[in-house]
Amino acid sequence: MENKNSQNRLWLSPPHLNGSELNYIQDAINKNWVTTAGDNIVEFERSLQNFTDSKYVVALNSGTAAIHLGLILLGVKEGDEVICPALTFAATANPIIYLKASPVFVDSEEQTWNINPVLLKNFIIERLKINKKPKAIIVVHLYGQPALMNEIIAISKEFEIPILEDAAEALGSYFYYNSNKIMAGAGSEIGILSFNGNKIITTSGGGALLTNDKKLAEKALYLATQARDPLPYYNHQEIGYNYRMSNISAGIGCGQMENIENKVLIKRNIFEFYKNEFSKYSFIKFQPEPHGTYSNHWLSTILIEKNSGITPEILRLELEKKNIESRRLWKPLHLQPVFNDCRFYGENNVAENLFETGLCLPSGTQLNETDLQRISEIIKKFIQKNLIS
Repeated sequence: MENKNSQNRLWLSPPHLNGSELNYIQDAINKNWVTTAGDNIVEFERSLQNFTDSKYVVALNSGTAAIHLGLILLGVKEGDEVICPALTFAATANPIIYLKASPVFVDSEEQTWNINPVLLKNFIIERLKINKKPKAIIVVHLYGQPALMNEIIAISKEFEIPILEDAAEALGSYFYYNSNKIMAGAGSEIGILSFNGNKIITTSGGGALLTNDKKLAEKALYLATQARDPLPYYNHQEIGYNYRMSNISAGIGCGQMENIENKVLIKRNIFEFYKNEFSKYSFIKFQPEPHGTYSNHWLSTILIEKNSGITPEILRLELEKKNIESRRLWKPLHLQPVFNDCRFYGENNVAENLFETGLCLPSGTQLNETDLQRISEIIKKFIQKNLIS
């Protein structure tokens, strides 16, 4: 039997530090600004403002915290309904539950794998008939691929329901709206980013809230710092949270942002490599990138047709035997036990089919040509061995 450790472990999407992060961290230590204030936070927020073309950015300790604060800023309260994509990570929906509101999971469409605008509109119309207007719409740009934002924004405006744009996976992605280039996370009332260790840039763990509304940004910062009033003593009129990013973490982010454009290009090149390598297999499909959208391809994902004789799980296990990490697509939230009592709105089980046939391939920006060839050859050999002719 082959020794699993005979070759280096290839991870799905590990952190990729370039070394300059140490300069910012050392500066914070030298100045003794190591908690939730300091130059690094100011610089990191400024770099995100410039990169995303957002007027205001509030750096936080997680993307989940950003979603939580975003929903609060949009007025979500106990008993409200919040529309959420079915195909996403649980952290997208958990803050809805924090607020004792009710998530409604809407199925995906096949053009981008994101929330289906037709179903979204139909659900809103259905709820309005009984005077149950949803409070907010969460849109996710899955694996970095922007959703069909032109249609979704039109629905948001028609029914006056605000959008919270979950761009946790999509820093560097963009879409065109009215011929204008809009960076992911910056096209709605509120956007959020994540800097978890597996994202395209990391702060070791962190997130950010984006908005063009000064009052919303000020309120987000206020709530993120324990809702402390600007007085010479501790005075609190609201419940606040300990959600602010540390100056040390922001320093890592400053170093990471120096290389963000290159990382996006590397991710896209990895996607193109896989697409070219497996193009001859008609039963392997890739996440589409419709005209007018640009994906950072945070993770390169494939679909394997059910009648091919190969399943995502057996391929995942084969790669694992060779010391290569891959991962199934997100399990839809309406299938998660924790959300058993939540409503699902769909018709063709698109999200379920994507989960059943999808696999995320290694997509780290440190992968070299030898690594990619190693992954490709293992997959090709496995396909030839198991393919049903």
